Amino acid sequence: MNTVVSKGEESKMKIISIKDMIRKDVPIYYRRLYTGVAVIELNDRPTDFRIDFSIESKPTGHKEIAVSFIDTIDYPLIPVNRELKTYISELDNNGGLPD
Repeated sequence: MNTVVSKGEESKMKIISIKDMIRKDVPIYYRRLYTGVAVIELNDRPTDFRIDFSIESKPTGHKEIAVSFIDTIDYPLIPVNRELKTYISELDNNGGLPD
């Protein structure tokens, strides 16, 4: 699990999982779109946030991941977005995403 700790351990954020993932049907073969519910622990309290994310394979072989929140989140988006991208990349590399 990924954990981000802000100054002086005041605020903790941990990605627990992404549940209810569904792959959306997209006619572009190098782009995969998903929807799901990210379970994120904020200040020792798990909270569910609906998200959409995409994985696009570039011609160079690099995969670009984009995450957007459907629900509002009361936490700085940059660290949450960064950790979600890392978590999604690990899921993709380990075959944990639906086909």
